[in-house]
Amino acid sequence: MRNIVLVVTCLLTEVLQGVYAQESSVLSSDSVYGVVRVSVCNIRSEGKFTSGMTTQALLGMPVKVRKFSGWYEIQTPDDYVGWVHRMTITPMSKEQYNNWNRAEKVVVTAHYGFTYHEPSEHSQVVSDVVAGNRLKWEGSKGHFYRVAYPDGRKAYLPKSISMREPEWRTAIKQDAESILKTACSMMGIPYLWAGTSSKGVDCSGMVRTVLFMHNIIIPRDAWQQALIGERIEIDADFSNIRKGDLVFFGRKATANEEESISHVGIYMGNRRFIHSLGDVHVNSFDLKDKDYDAYNTRRLLFAVRFLPYINKVKDVTTIEQNRYYQPQ
Repeated sequence: MRNIVLVVTCLLTEVLQGVYAQESSVLSSDSVYGVVRVSVCNIRSEGKFTSGMTTQALLGMPVKVRKFSGWYEIQTPDDYVGWVHRMTITPMSKEQYNNWNRAEKVVVTAHYGFTYHEPSEHSQVVSDVVAGNRLKWEGSKGHFYRVAYPDGRKAYLPKSISMREPEWRTAIKQDAESILKTACSMMGIPYLWAGTSSKGVDCSGMVRTVLFMHNIIIPRDAWQQALIGERIEIDADFSNIRKGDLVFFGRKATANEEESISHVGIYMGNRRFIHSLGDVHVNSFDLKDKDYDAYNTRRLLFAVRFLPYINKVKDVTTIEQNRYYQPQ
């Protein structure tokens, strides 16, 4: 029995080494690209499950593959670098990557849903999907789109929770009221460190997720988001900041310490803001407001106005302009 176990173990090791060697050889030639194949892909600081999560990527998102060692080290469209399990992305050659980027997509617009084997919600589920997922459009059948995953799987996606990307780009608005409406649709979604999806978000992840649903791509972390657009020192009466501006929190600069940013939210007007802390909810800077937040009022630093700078500065782009989504 012991010998049988040893033989099986050796065979499995050879198979895995063969798979890793095959994938490594692909990476060393042409396949330095990839596309996320699961609804939400967890990105970690190291290539192991016990390593801390740093951010997430969404189904259909194109990435650059930097290294392979059983796990992939990837770089996302907001230039974030981290490690993902080998089963969560589909490595591609340059030609395959370009074909994916050129293909028409369907964008998931609901916070949560499923795809199916047949054009019926009573058929077998293929996978879950979340807002911002992008799948290849291959036609329509009744109330469903026929779609393809990066790894070639086929499925049917309900039209009620998605839109063809050309129509989505036309329909979405990039104004403060529309962005705040989307932010409010995430109310109650739990805080998740490094989360950037409808399944869970941290503070900067909420901002990034909301804006991505409006075809706006910004950097991942709060300190990076603080560097986009126009910095505004907030007046005592808040009269110089607008709805849709980002508001930043942290430690104020002193004679001995530099300013430190640790939190971000979206300003709603009337001294109210929406943010993710515990869950996504609304608070106020107004002492008389029932939603007054004394803690965050004390650590409020400044605001950033970014909406006028979409596609005008390097770190505020759209899918049409971001280089990852273009043929290479």
